[in-house]
Amino acid sequence: MDSLTITFTGKSHLELRSLPVDEPGPGEVLVATQFSLISTGTELICYLRNFEEGTHWDMWVRYPFFPGYSNAGIVVARGQGADRFEEGQLVAYRAGHRQYAVVPESTLLAVPPGVTAREASWIALAKIVQNGVRRAEHVMGDDVAVVGQGILGQLVVQYARLMGARNIIAIDLAAQRLEYSAEISGATHTLQMPVDEALPKVASLTSNAMPDVVYDVTGFPAVFASALKLPRKFGTLVLLGDTGTPSGQQLSSDVIIKGLKIVGAHDSHPPNEPSDWNHWTSQRISELFFTYLARGQMNVKDLITHTYKPRQAQEAYDMLDRDRTSALGVVFDWT
Repeated sequence: MDSLTITFTGKSHLELRSLPVDEPGPGEVLVATQFSLISTGTELICYLRNFEEGTHWDMWVRYPFFPGYSNAGIVVARGQGADRFEEGQLVAYRAGHRQYAVVPESTLLAVPPGVTAREASWIALAKIVQNGVRRAEHVMGDDVAVVGQGILGQLVVQYARLMGARNIIAIDLAAQRLEYSAEISGATHTLQMPVDEALPKVASLTSNAMPDVVYDVTGFPAVFASALKLPRKFGTLVLLGDTGTPSGQQLSSDVIIKGLKIVGAHDSHPPNEPSDWNHWTSQRISELFFTYLARGQMNVKDLITHTYKPRQAQEAYDMLDRDRTSALGVVFDWT
């Protein structure tokens, strides 16, 4: 069996290749992808090779490079001992943008009733963001500012609302993104301005208390120093979303003067196995996201702005390269 597979072959070059797929081995499952979600920030950095030499990006992106890691599909075959899922069952999993994938059964997640394959394809990004929100250690009534209202920033707003935040201030340059922030994700206030101009407005919206937690979800290194001006004294800044040029991220005097806590949150941080210290494993975090979707407490379906067939992959990435601010959820439809 062969699988259509989106493949980066060099800087700003891709191909849709037909590559062989192995039969599932013991403990493995063959899945036919229905939808895969583009991680727009990460994948555009990889596509454009927009990163510094010597960074983890430089070590990671080797050609041929297979982008993508957030999928939903149907179980079509099972290897020996893989009996947790039925053939025909809808599951979520991590794989590249590919028609078929063989994945360990232990990494699959059952998609519950009431959640569609389109929604389930958000699983990896929702888990990444939920981990960052957990690392912030919110308390009820926090004032929160979210700098950057792309796909991750929208999810931060939704999780912050669920955590009981009082004020959720969404900051971005793109008016259309901020409309989604207010109308779909639940931001209480939106500011269309550069973050380095936002201080007076944020102060006014929080009665001069300033946010308890600020998220930098932009991936742009120059934003970091400006975002450090926004948290209250002894507040927290969460870096969520990686930059390809970390040498451009500069500390400011706010860190020392205000006693700020800076938290770096990465997809790999949640444990694979539960413990008394932390039972929020990657799987449990992901299952909670599905619970929120099924209850109608989160909304990702209305954040999907673009749908492409795999043969339109070049068009999809070129669109993101031209104007990423016009897009939020961008999915490949493999059906």
